[in-house]
Amino acid sequence: MDLLLSHWLYLIGVLLIIATMLVRKNVVVPAIVMTFVIGVAFTGSLATGVQTIFSASLVAAGELFSIFLIIAIMTALLQGLEVIGANQQMIKPFGKVMTNGHTSYLVIIVVTYVISLFFWPTPAVPLVGALLLPVAIRAGLPPIAGAVAIALAGQGMALSSDYMIQIAPTLSATAAGVTAGEVADRALVLSLIAGVVAVTVAYFMLRGKIKKRDERHLRTWMQGHKIEKTATITWKSRLFAFIVPVSFAVVIGYMLYMTFFTETTLEGGSGAALVGGVALLLLILASSFYRPKQVFENVSDCIIDGFLFAFKAMGPVIPIAGFFFLGSDDFSGSILQTDEAPGFLFGLVEAGQHLIPEHAAWTAFGILGIGMITGLDGSGFSGLPLTGALSGALGPVAGVDPATLAAIGQMGAIWVGGGTLIAWSSLVAVAGVARVDVQDIVRACFIPVVSGLVLSTMIALLIF
Repeated sequence: MDLLLSHWLYLIGVLLIIATMLVRKNVVVPAIVMTFVIGVAFTGSLATGVQTIFSASLVAAGELFSIFLIIAIMTALLQGLEVIGANQQMIKPFGKVMTNGHTSYLVIIVVTYVISLFFWPTPAVPLVGALLLPVAIRAGLPPIAGAVAIALAGQGMALSSDYMIQIAPTLSATAAGVTAGEVADRALVLSLIAGVVAVTVAYFMLRGKIKKRDERHLRTWMQGHKIEKTATITWKSRLFAFIVPVSFAVVIGYMLYMTFFTETTLEGGSGAALVGGVALLLLILASSFYRPKQVFENVSDCIIDGFLFAFKAMGPVIPIAGFFFLGSDDFSGSILQTDEAPGFLFGLVEAGQHLIPEHAAWTAFGILGIGMITGLDGSGFSGLPLTGALSGALGPVAGVDPATLAAIGQMGAIWVGGGTLIAWSSLVAVAGVARVDVQDIVRACFIPVVSGLVLSTMIALLIF
């Protein structure tokens, strides 16, 4: 096909965004500016170019609002549980099996993974850090090992699949032109492979630092540490510490049943809707038990705080996604307000496909590398529209399922930017609760994470 000036400008925009990530700067401004430039170049109208900025964000917001909603709901539920102390009670039993540093390492990984799968790592980090890390350190686990365990299980393994909330798979799938369920299923398998490899390699690298159980380990770690007041534990706390995990266990069981024993599967939107609906009912129930007379105000306040967190965490993704949606002909027409708009990224790939080696491994590791580069911005999510769009365009050329490529790109972007290898990401929260230097965590995670990503990509090419 014949390439237009706007195609080349889109390519410049992609390279500019990647370069901005490499110098550790936010990519929102380059995304907005290049959206405007492409709008002017394609339509020949300055006014339409200005409108394109808004249209791109509006289209992206429409596609991504379900993501914002589920984040808000899950954050609201966690806040409601925190008020009555149920969050503490949910993980208290695990402390009984943390008898030494080795079992503590495993328990922290399992608990962090489960919580992060439902609530994302952001609330899981302070919860595990406040309640399980002291027990683990007393048992002999060094703080750096605890921090690595939290980062690999939460920001790495759980967030890279995002299987329950399915924000990441939706972003990847939308740009790739496949269903979120296809990406989510592949991402879950790859995240488990990468995660098991990473936590195993990290364990053997750090096991020499594990000591015998001693109360002095905890006293040394707690020096100068301010202990915050926790909620009073009551029968209500214990009740909801039982109700919440059982409710979500039922949801998981139902989703698995629908997937493996019926012809109907819950795709990304349906699965997230089920989780979100259960979360809202649990929030209302918990608030009713806590202060029955203030249930209306309590639920409303929790939801408001949830939305504030959701837009603070995901807001910058909207203009970035808007730019990358221009690369797909599924959205470019709506953004540029014309039926004749091409998919700029797909057009570039189609025009240059004769230059792309038709080799599955080369393409897969290329997508993985691009995903890792996009993760340098410290987000992990902003690059998913790019890796998804490239997967949709390159998959047919290389003979690889676009959903598989999208999952591979998702692994690279989130494992790096989500908080395991980037010091300016949410990894700082892990460093804060573990009271260790964030650069030490990055160094400890590097070899395990890269090993896991490489092996998971190789296995993806063999099984998908």
